[in-house]
Amino acid sequence: MSKSVQCKVDGMTCGNCALTVTTYLAKQGASNAVANASTGDVSFDIEDENIESKLLNGIQDLGFKVVEETESGELVKSHSKVKQYLLISLFFWVPLMLHMFINWAPLHNPYVQFTLALPVYFIGLNYFGKSAFRSLKNGMPNMDVLVFIGASAAFFYSLIGWILFPTQVHNYLFFETTASIITLVLAGNYLEEYSVKSTAASIRELMKFQKSKAKIIFVDSIGKETIVETENEFVKKDDVVLVNTGDKIPVDGIIIKGQAAIDESMMTGESLPELKEENDFVIGGTINTDGSIRVKATAVGNKSTFANIIHLVNQAQAAKPPMQKLADKISAIFVPLVVGISILTFLLNHFVFDESIQNSLMRMIAVMVIACPCAMGLATPAAIMVGLGRAARNGILIKGGDTLERFKDIQQFVFDKTGTLTTGKLIIDQFKSTISVTEFKEIVSALEQHSSHPIAKSIVKEWPFNKHSLTSIQEIKGVGISAEDEQGNLWQIGSYRLLTTNTDAVRHDLYVIKNKEQVGWIDMKDELREDTQLVIKSLHAKGYKTILLSGDRKEKCDRLAQQLHIDEVYSEQLPQQKMETLDEIMKRGFTAMVGDGINDAPSLAKAHIGISLSDASQIAMQSAQVLLLKNKLSILPTAIELGKQTYLTIKQNLFWAFFYNIIAIPFAATGYLTPTWGAAIMGLSDVVLIINSLRLRYKKLN
Repeated sequence: MSKSVQCKVDGMTCGNCALTVTTYLAKQGASNAVANASTGDVSFDIEDENIESKLLNGIQDLGFKVVEETESGELVKSHSKVKQYLLISLFFWVPLMLHMFINWAPLHNPYVQFTLALPVYFIGLNYFGKSAFRSLKNGMPNMDVLVFIGASAAFFYSLIGWILFPTQVHNYLFFETTASIITLVLAGNYLEEYSVKSTAASIRELMKFQKSKAKIIFVDSIGKETIVETENEFVKKDDVVLVNTGDKIPVDGIIIKGQAAIDESMMTGESLPELKEENDFVIGGTINTDGSIRVKATAVGNKSTFANIIHLVNQAQAAKPPMQKLADKISAIFVPLVVGISILTFLLNHFVFDESIQNSLMRMIAVMVIACPCAMGLATPAAIMVGLGRAARNGILIKGGDTLERFKDIQQFVFDKTGTLTTGKLIIDQFKSTISVTEFKEIVSALEQHSSHPIAKSIVKEWPFNKHSLTSIQEIKGVGISAEDEQGNLWQIGSYRLLTTNTDAVRHDLYVIKNKEQVGWIDMKDELREDTQLVIKSLHAKGYKTILLSGDRKEKCDRLAQQLHIDEVYSEQLPQQKMETLDEIMKRGFTAMVGDGINDAPSLAKAHIGISLSDASQIAMQSAQVLLLKNKLSILPTAIELGKQTYLTIKQNLFWAFFYNIIAIPFAATGYLTPTWGAAIMGLSDVVLIINSLRLRYKKLN
């Protein structure tokens, strides 16, 4: 029988770290191995329980730390020292680089340059060297191998040249190259780690939202009730809590007394409050908009609906396969190739062409210096930084460069309804009346002015008429309002519960009754965002498939989809069902999910790209990888096109980076290209990449 193992691992700072862990576990026979760099969670299944300790020790041998449960709270604080390493490296790197711009003798002194470069090299040895060794040991050479080889080659070339040729020392000093490689790549790693850690914020934000006040009802032996207000985390199963109008329901439970209109839009997407009566189930975190109820707790702590959503978000983030960067994939071939060429350079020069050991060694190291990954390492970050900057200026916040790259792969867009395609504000959709329209509007407005229900407020705002004097006004919670006019007619307005018979095939939101006979009905709808139709039309024109995935009622979703010509509709979906439906949709193609509510958070985290609006719930914004800051869907096509152009720029940059290496390495290996010229050409290749990346800032987007 298999056993599922879950643990916390400290030191996973990026997708490649997580990939190293999962690859190791898979090689050792574990199944379903998942490592989440953002939370530090690792889970896997094993058939033999006896190998659990062996696998955990193996993870430690890879250079990570398996953290005890009691230590997990400290995980974020101890995640990595990359920030400290970066600050120290910058402190030594900046004065080291000054010698290239200032003709001050001390800065050109080899002792000064060596002293400034040494601490930075030791940082590179500790940070990149260990990572490089782990990746090689695991059979997956990554970018850190090239970083470490390039930095080491420049450092030892400078050191050996200084020792062997003291009179020509300035032709061999490339200590600043060592410091530049390490410092610049550390800066990139810090930005990546910051992005990775930010994804964990969605979990923390949702856990904060989970907390609320609870009024627990205690009954003593003589039946006297005492109400104690406390945090909902202290509510136990079977406790009874009091929930009044405006209160957040503290726990999942069953109503044992009273009735109330419950706003469940955060969970279901349904824009209208739902009437709940005795024996109905209510969800913790939803809002009591009208009424007073007593709720018996049925699920608390990690058994609650909210806890399940937290689990779904965490699971969705971890289930995303870590994206190994293109440069890392190339490194698997390029690293051994460069090392092989370097060794071959030494052997051919010394044993075949009878060059001295010193010259052969210099040419060998020159190959490594010229092949250092400076340009390759800059190819992606340079384009990403410009792309992210332009996105921000257009009101698009994109978390992580890999998200920007993934826009090119999108095939279909999945939209939530309430608050995403619509504003969430209720307006009158349609109505029907057997009496005159004027009289119908006037009597409806007169009745609804006596109600505080959200629907009533919306109707009064649209139909601000009041020519009727009503008496005997009576409001029945969750049902409706009744009153008599001056002629003695009994008018009622409310839900379908007012009806004795209903001949309509579709249930309407409100019914109007005169003297116990139905005289009309009203349907409400969410107001469309002003740019919704334009965006859907634009996506269709570009060949994208559009899908509506909502918790709202089927008839409302179908009506909206027909209005917007949306290709596919899934309605009445709870968060868990949304996840399952999205999973099936994602199997058909690369998918972007656009949503705004708490119920969308797991789906936003699970989708290939999650997109949220700036007026969305905090948890939705944290779970998404893209945030539309201007709260407008109309900037979505801009984000798509910018992602495509950024990826194109990255490919162009990588071409120039490798073109430089392909041309320069043979010249260096044969002694026709000195390290001095190599460094100059390497610097020029960086300038070319930066200029090409800056073009993205001004490129016209379709």
